Amino acid sequence: MLFVVLLLVVAPLLELYVIIQVADVIGGWQTIGLLVVESAIGAWLLKRQGLSALAKISAAIEAGRVPGKELVDGFLILVAGALMLAPGFIGDVIGYLLLIPPTRALFRIPLQKRFEDGKHGRLFTMAGGPGGRFVGTFRAGSVFDATGHEAAPHDRQQLDP
Repeated sequence: MLFVVLLLVVAPLLELYVIIQVADVIGGWQTIGLLVVESAIGAWLLKRQGLSALAKISAAIEAGRVPGKELVDGFLILVAGALMLAPGFIGDVIGYLLLIPPTRALFRIPLQKRFEDGKHGRLFTMAGGPGGRFVGTFRAGSVFDATGHEAAPHDRQQLDP
Protein backbone atom coordinates (compact mmCIF):
# COMPACT_ATOMS: atom_id res chain seq x y z
CA MET A 1 0.00 0.00 0.00
CA LEU A 2 2.87 2.34 0.79
CA PHE A 3 4.33 1.69 -2.66
CA VAL A 4 1.05 2.74 -4.31
CA VAL A 5 0.93 5.96 -2.28
CA LEU A 6 4.51 6.74 -3.22
CA LEU A 7 3.82 6.00 -6.87
CA LEU A 8 0.60 7.95 -7.19
CA VAL A 9 1.18 10.87 -4.82
CA VAL A 10 4.83 11.44 -4.03
CA ALA A 11 6.29 10.75 -7.50
CA PRO A 12 4.12 13.31 -9.37
CA LEU A 13 4.81 15.92 -6.67
CA LEU A 14 8.53 15.27 -6.94
CA GLU A 15 8.34 15.51 -10.75
CA LEU A 16 6.48 18.82 -10.48
CA TYR A 17 9.04 20.15 -8.01
CA VAL A 18 11.92 19.29 -10.36
CA ILE A 19 10.12 20.85 -13.35
CA ILE A 20 9.55 24.06 -11.36
CA GLN A 21 13.19 24.17 -10.25
CA VAL A 22 14.43 23.67 -13.83
CA ALA A 23 12.01 26.35 -15.07
CA ASP A 24 13.32 28.71 -12.40
CA VAL A 25 16.88 28.22 -13.68
CA ILE A 26 16.41 28.16 -17.48
CA GLY A 27 12.95 29.66 -17.96
CA GLY A 28 9.45 28.30 -18.53
CA TRP A 29 9.41 28.06 -22.34
CA GLN A 30 12.90 26.55 -22.41
CA THR A 31 11.76 23.92 -19.88
CA ILE A 32 8.74 23.04 -22.02
CA GLY A 33 10.99 22.87 -25.09
CA LEU A 34 13.44 20.63 -23.24
CA LEU A 35 10.62 18.29 -22.18
CA VAL A 36 9.34 18.10 -25.78
CA VAL A 37 12.82 17.43 -27.21
CA GLU A 38 13.67 14.75 -24.67
CA SER A 39 10.26 13.12 -25.27
CA ALA A 40 10.92 13.02 -29.02
CA ILE A 41 14.36 11.49 -28.50
CA GLY A 42 12.85 9.01 -26.04
CA ALA A 43 10.11 8.02 -28.52
CA TRP A 44 12.71 7.39 -31.23
CA LEU A 45 14.86 5.34 -28.85
CA LEU A 46 11.80 3.48 -27.58
CA LYS A 47 10.76 2.49 -31.10
CA ARG A 48 14.27 1.38 -32.00
CA GLN A 49 14.82 -0.68 -28.84
CA GLY A 50 11.30 -2.13 -28.94
CA LEU A 51 11.72 -3.38 -32.50
CA SER A 52 15.13 -4.78 -31.58
CA ALA A 53 13.60 -6.64 -28.60
CA LEU A 54 10.86 -8.08 -30.84
CA ALA A 55 13.46 -9.26 -33.35
CA LYS A 56 15.46 -10.93 -30.57
CA ILE A 57 12.33 -12.64 -29.20
CA SER A 58 11.47 -13.94 -32.68
CA ALA A 59 15.02 -15.17 -33.23
CA ALA A 60 15.01 -17.02 -29.90
CA ILE A 61 11.68 -18.69 -30.68
CA GLU A 62 12.88 -19.69 -34.15
CA ALA A 63 16.01 -21.15 -32.56
CA GLY A 64 13.78 -23.29 -30.35
CA ARG A 65 14.67 -21.78 -27.00
CA VAL A 66 12.66 -19.91 -24.39
CA PRO A 67 13.25 -16.15 -24.80
CA GLY A 68 13.59 -15.39 -21.08
CA LYS A 69 16.17 -12.61 -21.25
CA GLU A 70 14.51 -11.12 -24.32
CA LEU A 71 11.07 -11.05 -22.68
CA VAL A 72 12.44 -9.34 -19.58
CA ASP A 73 14.12 -6.78 -21.86
CA GLY A 74 10.79 -6.24 -23.62
CA PHE A 75 9.08 -5.73 -20.27
CA LEU A 76 11.70 -3.20 -19.18
CA ILE A 77 11.31 -1.34 -22.48
CA LEU A 78 7.55 -1.26 -21.87
CA VAL A 79 8.14 0.18 -18.38
CA ALA A 80 10.49 2.77 -19.89
CA GLY A 81 7.77 3.81 -22.34
CA ALA A 82 5.26 4.17 -19.51
CA LEU A 83 7.70 6.30 -17.50
CA MET A 84 8.41 8.53 -20.47
CA LEU A 85 4.73 8.97 -21.26
CA ALA A 86 4.19 11.44 -18.43
CA PRO A 87 6.11 14.71 -18.62
CA GLY A 88 8.90 15.00 -16.12
CA PHE A 89 12.64 14.77 -15.82
CA ILE A 90 12.96 12.01 -13.21
CA GLY A 91 10.76 9.51 -15.06
CA ASP A 92 12.49 10.35 -18.32
CA VAL A 93 15.94 9.76 -16.84
CA ILE A 94 14.85 6.38 -15.44
CA GLY A 95 13.22 5.61 -18.82
CA TYR A 96 16.44 6.47 -20.66
CA LEU A 97 18.39 4.20 -18.31
CA LEU A 98 15.98 1.38 -19.13
CA LEU A 99 16.31 2.01 -22.87
CA ILE A 100 20.11 1.92 -23.03
CA PRO A 101 21.15 -1.77 -23.25
CA PRO A 102 24.14 -1.70 -20.84
CA THR A 103 22.20 0.02 -18.07
CA ARG A 104 19.07 -2.05 -18.82
CA ALA A 105 21.16 -5.13 -18.00
CA LEU A 106 21.64 -3.77 -14.47
CA PHE A 107 17.85 -3.74 -14.01
CA ARG A 108 17.33 -7.02 -15.89
CA ILE A 109 19.61 -9.21 -13.78
CA PRO A 110 17.70 -8.97 -10.45
CA LEU A 111 14.34 -9.07 -12.23
CA GLN A 112 15.30 -12.16 -14.23
CA LYS A 113 16.66 -13.82 -11.08
CA ARG A 114 13.34 -13.11 -9.36
CA PHE A 115 11.45 -14.80 -12.20
CA GLU A 116 13.81 -17.80 -12.21
CA ASP A 117 13.45 -18.23 -8.43
CA GLY A 118 9.68 -18.41 -8.82
CA LYS A 119 9.05 -15.21 -6.87
CA HIS A 120 7.24 -13.52 -9.76
CA GLY A 121 3.92 -13.99 -7.97
CA ARG A 122 4.95 -11.38 -5.43
CA LEU A 123 5.70 -8.88 -8.17
CA PHE A 124 2.59 -9.41 -10.28
CA THR A 125 -0.45 -10.46 -8.28
CA MET A 126 -4.14 -10.15 -8.80
CA ALA A 127 -6.21 -11.48 -5.94
CA GLY A 128 -9.93 -11.65 -5.50
CA GLY A 129 -9.72 -11.63 -1.73
CA PRO A 130 -9.81 -14.54 0.66
CA GLY A 131 -11.54 -17.55 -0.81
CA GLY A 132 -12.11 -15.77 -4.11
CA ARG A 133 -12.63 -18.29 -6.87
CA PHE A 134 -14.67 -18.68 -10.01
CA VAL A 135 -17.83 -20.64 -9.31
CA GLY A 136 -20.68 -21.46 -11.65
CA THR A 137 -21.13 -21.09 -15.36
CA PHE A 138 -20.38 -18.18 -17.60
CA ARG A 139 -22.85 -17.02 -20.18
CA ALA A 140 -22.06 -13.92 -22.23
CA GLY A 141 -25.50 -13.65 -23.78
CA SER A 142 -26.48 -14.44 -27.33
CA VAL A 143 -24.07 -16.28 -29.61
CA PHE A 144 -23.53 -14.85 -33.08
CA ASP A 145 -21.91 -16.51 -36.06
CA ALA A 146 -19.39 -14.89 -38.41
CA THR A 147 -22.13 -13.29 -40.52
CA GLY A 148 -23.65 -11.50 -37.53
CA HIS A 149 -26.77 -13.66 -37.23
CA GLU A 150 -27.72 -15.25 -33.94
CA ALA A 151 -26.71 -18.91 -33.84
CA ALA A 152 -29.45 -21.49 -33.43
CA PRO A 153 -29.56 -23.22 -30.02
CA HIS A 154 -28.56 -26.58 -31.53
CA ASP A 155 -25.43 -24.97 -33.11
CA ARG A 156 -24.12 -23.80 -29.72
CA GLN A 157 -21.60 -25.94 -27.92
CA GLN A 158 -22.13 -26.49 -24.23
CA LEU A 159 -19.20 -26.70 -21.87
CA ASP A 160 -19.73 -28.81 -18.79
CA PRO A 161 -18.40 -27.30 -15.55
